[in-house]
Amino acid sequence: MRRVLACVCLLCAVPFALAQQALNNDAIIKMVKAGLSDDVVIATVNASAAAYDTSTDGLIALKKQGVSDKVVAALISRNAGGAPTPPSGSSSPAPVGAASATAGVPAGIDDVGVYYRTKDGVWNEVDAEVVNFKTGGVLKHVGSLGIVKGDLNGNIGGVGSRLQLTLPAEFIFYVPEGTSPGEYQLLKLRINKDNREFRSVTGGVAHESGGAQRDDVEYTSRKIAPRIYEITLNDGIVRGEYGFLPPIEAGSGKNMASSGKIYTFSIVE
Repeated sequence: MRRVLACVCLLCAVPFALAQQALNNDAIIKMVKAGLSDDVVIATVNASAAAYDTSTDGLIALKKQGVSDKVVAALISRNAGGAPTPPSGSSSPAPVGAASATAGVPAGIDDVGVYYRTKDGVWNEVDAEVVNFKTGGVLKHVGSLGIVKGDLNGNIGGVGSRLQLTLPAEFIFYVPEGTSPGEYQLLKLRINKDNREFRSVTGGVAHESGGAQRDDVEYTSRKIAPRIYEITLNDGIVRGEYGFLPPIEAGSGKNMASSGKIYTFSIVE
């Protein structure tokens, strides 16, 4: 009899123990893949212990697996010990910061980089190409910010970018912490037999007056969220090869030769 009672108690305790187990990112992804609604997933999150990976990489991985922003916000709140996220249609306030974290940011803009808008209105990341560059004459000019500048000659393999766009061309910069959009130079690339090239300046500060051989193109940006800026190219842009060059670290020695990256695209009409 005692053995029977022990077995019954054990069977009753198993569901309780499982309910107390902390859910993780994999469990959330399984529920989403199974077709459970956001409200069901969030209710499960609210009723379970939290052991979620809410680091930048963890959140990006969840997003790539189809987990909605609403569920992600619930995971962040639960992991931080905040109030449970109310289901859709509830009059209760959303977790602090859940709405503002994505307000004004189009879907698909989830990491540092340069993005373009397709004709269908979808935002995709612009592929970066390798640029080999060499600086010279670094002591020619000292800017007002104390950054030493000189000529920058860049070379990109191939005669054209795989990304072909028509005007108006819309872009979004998601810039690193402490970086401004003006530090990205828009360059008109010159086409050679088997490569593209440009000449600009070092120092990472764009739109500064300089020699006639500079290939910088003026553009303006509009801030839509912290570290996220929208750029539309239209007037003054002609057909040809272009690239957004990210900031280059100052302090590199004279005649420095190295490589970096440039976000290239073609304007075809």
